[in-house]
Amino acid sequence: MRNSPSGRRFFLKAAGISLGLPMLESLPRAVAGTPANTRRMVCIGNMLGFHPDTFFPKQAGSGYELPPVLAPLVAHKQDFTFISGLDHGVKGGHFAIHAFLSGVRAVDAKSMPDSNITIDQMAAETVGGATRFTSLTIGSEDGLHGGCQMCWTRSGTRVPPITGPRELFRKLFVDESDQERAGAAAKLGLQQSILDAIRGDANAMRKNLGQRDRQKLDEYFTSIRDVEQQLKLGKQWNSVPKPAATIAEPEDSEMVSDLPVLYDLIALALQTDSARIATLEIAGGFNVSALGFRKEYHALSHHGQVQSSIDALVAIETYQVQQFARFLNKLKATQDSHGSLLDSTMVLFGSGMGNANSHVNSNLPIVLAGGPFRHGQHLMFDRQDRHRPPLTNLFVSMLQQFGVETDRFATSTGTLRDLEVKA
Repeated sequence: MRNSPSGRRFFLKAAGISLGLPMLESLPRAVAGTPANTRRMVCIGNMLGFHPDTFFPKQAGSGYELPPVLAPLVAHKQDFTFISGLDHGVKGGHFAIHAFLSGVRAVDAKSMPDSNITIDQMAAETVGGATRFTSLTIGSEDGLHGGCQMCWTRSGTRVPPITGPRELFRKLFVDESDQERAGAAAKLGLQQSILDAIRGDANAMRKNLGQRDRQKLDEYFTSIRDVEQQLKLGKQWNSVPKPAATIAEPEDSEMVSDLPVLYDLIALALQTDSARIATLEIAGGFNVSALGFRKEYHALSHHGQVQSSIDALVAIETYQVQQFARFLNKLKATQDSHGSLLDSTMVLFGSGMGNANSHVNSNLPIVLAGGPFRHGQHLMFDRQDRHRPPLTNLFVSMLQQFGVETDRFATSTGTLRDLEVKA
């Protein structure tokens, strides 16, 4: 068995493929364990916001009712907090959405002490070499308003995104050297999966594991197999002639079908401790033809109160929330040595756009799930309250729980009041 310890992690390697393993109790704790206080962070941003009437709850507190678009999250109502009434106090419509994770527009960043660093990159500075990747930035470069600009370093440099599931898959599981890449590509080109390539080592390791760890390893391999199968689904149609097109070819990739795969890969990255921080931006070029809509997503967001466009927009947003709920399900069902991944992962879901139809960046839609917080409520901040905190106060709370020693972030005035941490 060729177990290759790396820091506190174990990997199985074969033919240029490096597969990180989940935390297994049967392995030596000095190698397999992660600290009990390990925190993870995932930030998901939608460039076009959400239709306010069907996304924002009407009642505050713990007894609020989920509006239609949030209905897929009903099973997780105690796992997340909905936050309304907050924003960054910026204007600019589409050109200000890139302040979502930083709190400041890029054009205003020069006057800020830390430029326009985003929350994910500030957290990543504390990770160092503890994981293979300090962070994973995933998004589209379809050209709409400059492509993915959600993540920025302390120096104000844009973090270029990983643009699709195949690139992310190879980044997570295929070694970087040209020779090893060639070997891995040859095996995968022969329709041999990663699991097939490391089957011998995996079976040898499995014999030395306890029953609980065998089950955990089987579940992990099943997750990888599911992702592989999803990535291969499109290949089987390569030899089948396509029907004549009745509409123009979309300019961007099929993000609709990619979305569940990307979520699965992010979950695998967290599970294997390949990364503890990930961001995913759902761009305005999100191709909704696969959902049966001819009109572009961006155009639908500017619905002009036309009911048919609103109905289509609500259907698209509901699909996105369904995939988000599926992601939370996966995190909650995945256990490490200290509990579920959802318990250790703060998941921010929202947008830098409050209402795309009116091009406003106020009252941003925010859902915070998982992590060490007490959830199950709607924190509704009064838009007329002059003491209303900025959204960056939430980022201070998140950074502190991630382990960052800070009491400020961009325009913050402290931590977010009424957001409680579990005892």
